[in-house]
Amino acid sequence: MRSIRSILIGSALLAVAPGLIATASADGADMSFFLTSNGPGQGGNLGGLAGADRHCQTLAQVAGAGAKTWRAYLSTQAADGQPAVNARDRIGKGPWQNAKGVVIAKDVAELHSGSNNLTKQTALSEKGEVINGRGDTPNRHDVLTGSQADGTAFAPGEDRTCRNWTSATTGAAMVGHSDRIGLRDDEPSKSWNASHPSRGPDGGCSQADLKSTGGDGLLYCFAAN
Repeated sequence: MRSIRSILIGSALLAVAPGLIATASADGADMSFFLTSNGPGQGGNLGGLAGADRHCQTLAQVAGAGAKTWRAYLSTQAADGQPAVNARDRIGKGPWQNAKGVVIAKDVAELHSGSNNLTKQTALSEKGEVINGRGDTPNRHDVLTGSQADGTAFAPGEDRTCRNWTSATTGAAMVGHSDRIGLRDDEPSKSWNASHPSRGPDGGCSQADLKSTGGDGLLYCFAAN
């Protein structure tokens, strides 16, 4: 009897397994937003916007969402004859949902308003995991954006983009808090995209500098199509 029961249970599992696999794959394919589980590892040197986008695309591919065109939520400042680029202009129109199917914003306007649904529990990685925030060890809530609160670039002059994402030493990058928590109860501390500039003994843009203030070189990635 036990042998027959084992066979029946095994057969049932085999019948169900394909459905489970298909569901997991569908979830990944439907994802249109994630917070990277890791950064490129070179501090603020992301290889420019192209390198950052490639990092998003690579992680999305592994998660089963590589058919979409992925963009890193990053701004650049006007320099060397090149105009500034606004993060809000490179991420598509929305809506965007995380790996669990939860919508974080229906469009660009909502994303940059107080009614977005971006929190520690919804800013999931491409793996569907919650990223460490304030109070966790290590804290990884600082996310590179180089952007102002409305998603636009900073004026040229004071560096807020680690030299347009090419420096791993001097400079600074504006970061947001993915958990919406900071040292104070004010708007910058709660900002997902414009909390404070990076800083540190290496110059402000090294991997060690980013980690020293609660970051890890992480990025927000959005499906632009």
